[in-house]
Amino acid sequence: MTRLTGRALRVTVFVGENDTWRHRPLYTEIVHRAHQAGLAGASVFRGIEGFGASSLIHTSRLLSLSEDLPVAIVMVDTEERVRAFLPQLDELVREGLVILDDCEVIRYVGRGPDS
Repeated sequence: MTRLTGRALRVTVFVGENDTWRHRPLYTEIVHRAHQAGLAGASVFRGIEGFGASSLIHTSRLLSLSEDLPVAIVMVDTEERVRAFLPQLDELVREGLVILDDCEVIRYVGRGPDS
């Protein structure tokens, strides 16, 4: 396993929790494809409230009937690998937002429990 440090590109994809790709959660498909593409990492974060293109506010509050909460998928790797992955997002994300940010990464690998 290598250690990714220095300049990198972060991709954040905002979609709805109920968005699907071939009967599977869209966020799951994105994470699995990022893994297959060899990206350094991907995580999914469930929002508790938000709105997007529809202008409808989705919330996790008990009295709300909304179940389609916002989801953010965050991935990071070198600019070259991330840009090579973008066509897959073009294929998958029909409605949502994709943000690219330059960032600096420090990734520690290989630390054992006695370190």
